[in-house]
Amino acid sequence: MPRQSKYHIGIEVDKLTNSILNTISGDSFETVVNPLAKEDLKGLSLKNGWKFDWKKEFKMTDREVYKLTIEGNSHILQGLASLSDYGDHFYLHLIESAPFNLGSTKLYEGVPGNLFAFACQLSIDRGYEGFISFTSKTKLISHYEKTLGAVHIGNHKMIIFPDAALKLVIKYFNNK
Repeated sequence: MPRQSKYHIGIEVDKLTNSILNTISGDSFETVVNPLAKEDLKGLSLKNGWKFDWKKEFKMTDREVYKLTIEGNSHILQGLASLSDYGDHFYLHLIESAPFNLGSTKLYEGVPGNLFAFACQLSIDRGYEGFISFTSKTKLISHYEKTLGAVHIGNHKMIIFPDAALKLVIKYFNNK
């Protein structure tokens, strides 16, 4: 089994949408999630406002790193997620919105929820019924229970079971 990361997921799910929403215009933009490519790593640095070392994460052989982009605009990364396939579910190591999608001046809402839904869809696609697990920061446990339907199973561990996973997948991927 791959090792779990030292990270605790600490991103707030700002809004559950069926895409991502521009906070200025209110326009909705369809998204796609693809594996992160080596050439995508150029702008992913702490100096550019990213909070995690995605180059290091990308090199880990037990992880799959994915990028969320707006359909038709694959060069601007809206968010990233790092997952491990544990053979019966996916473990979410890291999830991060692009620096311009954080705080009160964020450009797009819905990025974290979109990435959680993608992890659930990937779990379904691989035959795991939508099961995903992750380690939460203490202050966000109840937030993930309310927004994602995740279940707190002790310590900081959380699981999204198939029923909640399906709700997220339908919310984000129903029209795709």
